[in-house]
Amino acid sequence: MRSGPIVGVLLAAGSATRFGADKLAVALPDGRPLAIAALEPLLAAVQEVVAVVRAEDHSLASALHTHGARISACPDAAEGMSLSLAWGVRAAPLAAGWVIALADMPWIRSETIGAVVSALRSGANAVAPEYLAKRGHPVGFAAKLYGELIALRGDEGARSVLARHPASLIATQDAGILRDVDTPADLS
Repeated sequence: MRSGPIVGVLLAAGSATRFGADKLAVALPDGRPLAIAALEPLLAAVQEVVAVVRAEDHSLASALHTHGARISACPDAAEGMSLSLAWGVRAAPLAAGWVIALADMPWIRSETIGAVVSALRSGANAVAPEYLAKRGHPVGFAAKLYGELIALRGDEGARSVLARHPASLIATQDAGILRDVDTPADLS
C-alpha cells in the first residue's frame, strides 16, 4: 500500500433533475445544507477531501471550501458521474486510496467511513459498507486502481471497476449507507 493519505472524494457535480431544484443547498431539519451534512463525516474520517463540483456552481464550491474541502471543478460533469469520479481521483494522484462519497447522502456515520479507510489501510483493493445484506456508500479504492478509476466514462460511477475488483464488504448497522436524496420526499 502506498504511504500517502486516504483522500475523500465528495461527488457534488450532479444536475439534481429528479429533485427539481438545487438539492445540495436544501437545508436538513437541523439547518445544515445537504452537501455540508454529507461532507462533515467524510472530513472526520480522512485527512483530505476533494469536492468535485460543476464549474458554474460557485455557491456550492464556496460553501464546501469554507467547511474544509479542497474544490475541483469538473468541466465535463454533465457527461455523468463516472467522469466526475475520475476527475476527483485525478485531483489527488498521490493518495494511498480514495473514499468516494456522494453529496446527496448526508446520513452516513463517520465511524462507517473510518471503517472503509481502515480496510484500505489493511490492504483491501475495493471496500464498501453493507447494511441488511445490501452494499452501500461510500466505496473505497486502493491506489493500485488509479489507472482504472481515471479512465471511467459515462454515468455508472465505478461499477465497471467493481465488476473487475469486487468490494470487500464491511457489515455495519448504519442505515445511512443506503439512504440518498433524489426527490424532496426523501428528506422526510
